[in-house]
Amino acid sequence: MTAPLRRELPAVGGSTSTPAHAVRLRRLNRWQAETLREDLADLYVESSRAQAGQEYRGREAFLRRLTRDIRRAGFALLIAEDTAFAGCAYGFPVPREGTWWRGFDGPLPQSVEQLTASGHVFAITEIVVHPHTDDLGLARRLQERLLADHHASLGATLVDQADAAAFGAFRSWGWRDIGAIRRPSDPQVLRPAPVLLRALVLPLGPRTSARPDGLAHENRTQRPE
Repeated sequence: MTAPLRRELPAVGGSTSTPAHAVRLRRLNRWQAETLREDLADLYVESSRAQAGQEYRGREAFLRRLTRDIRRAGFALLIAEDTAFAGCAYGFPVPREGTWWRGFDGPLPQSVEQLTASGHVFAITEIVVHPHTDDLGLARRLQERLLADHHASLGATLVDQADAAAFGAFRSWGWRDIGAIRRPSDPQVLRPAPVLLRALVLPLGPRTSARPDGLAHENRTQRPE
C-alpha cells in the first residue's frame, strides 16, 4: 500500500505556522532530494492519472527518472509545501554539446542551438502538483521559480505527444512547440517502446523588434566553462 501523502512537516523553532492556502517554495540539494525520494514518489502517484493497477509501475518509473536526473550536473529541485508536500519540479542545465536534443526531427532552430551551446538552456524534466492543492497556479509558479533561480534564457521540456492535457497546459503558459523528438525504448526508466515527444521551449529573453520571440543570443552573457 502506498504511504499517505499528507506527511506533516517538522516544525522549525521560533517559526509561526503557515496557513493551509499559503503554499511556499523551497529548494532542495542533492542529499535532501535523495532523502525524500520515497515521499516525492508518493506525491507523484497521488498526482498522476495512472489507471488502476498501474500505480506501482508508474511509481517505479518516476523513481528511476528522478535517480538518473539527480546525478546530472546542475540538478535542481523545488518543492512546494504548506503543512505537507503540495508539488515539486526539477531539472538541470541542458549540456552545451546538445545531446539533450538527440532525436529531434529536422534541424534544431538556430537560436535554440546557439543558446544551448552557450549554456543558457535549462530543462524542466518533471512538474508534479497534488490535485487537492489550493494554489491553482502552483505548476506555473514552480516552473517560473526554477528557471529564474538558474538565470536561464530559455526553458525546455519534453511532453508525450499523447498527453493532450499536459501539452495544453504548457502552451497556455507561453511555451512554444518547436518540433518532435523521437526517443528509443529505455529499460532503465521502464519505457518498453519508442515514444514521440513534443519539444517545447519558453523564451525568457527580452522581446525586441529584431527578436519578437525573445530568443536572443547574447555572447556577452555567455556562461563560463
